This record gives sequence, C-alpha cells and structure tokens, in this order.
Amino acid sequence: MTTTLVKQDRIGARVPHEVYKTLCRAAELSGATVNQFLVQSALKAAQEVIEREERIKLSVIEWEWLLDLIETPPQPNAKFKAAMKRYKKAQLDDVGSSFNWKP
Repeated sequence: MTTTLVKQDRIGARVPHEVYKTLCRAAELSGATVNQFLVQSALKAAQEVIEREERIKLSVIEWEWLLDLIETPPQPNAKFKAAMKRYKKAQLDDVGSSFNWKP
C-alpha cells in the first residue's frame, strides 16, 4: 500500500474577537470546523473572482456581432495599415535582440 503525500500550506489571520465569534457560529451552523469553514468560504470567493476576471460574458446580440466580425472582417483602414507598418518595422528592429531569443 502506498500513500501519496499532498503538500499543504498554512494561512493565518488575526481578526477582532467579534469577527472570530461570528465565524465560529457560522462554522458551527454549517457543521464544519472554523478552519474548514474559512478555507471553504475563501476558496469559493477566490473561484468567483477568478471566474469573473478570466471569462468574457456576451449577450446573444454581442455574440452574434462577434461571430459576424470573425466571419466577415472589415477592410483595413489607414490607421490599421499604419499600425501594421510600425509593427513590422519593430519586428525587424528586434532581430537578434533578447526579445527574439530562441533556446
């Protein structure tokens, strides 16, 4: 029989006594220890933040507009053409620099 050890890290926090009492009560009501309650609550909040910041949500109209732009992109205008020229020049200027390094 083999056991796999999972690396664990410690998180500590100092809180006012009233906050601690509230956390203890909530943990008790949910049937968890204070540590379990804190970790579960913090993890849920962290996942919500990550989801909110890493996902783009579009309405049906916005999604259809985006698909239409992908399928039939507009013709490049003067500003776009000038930006592409600057970009290509910058690429040529970077040849052999550390930004163009390949292992």
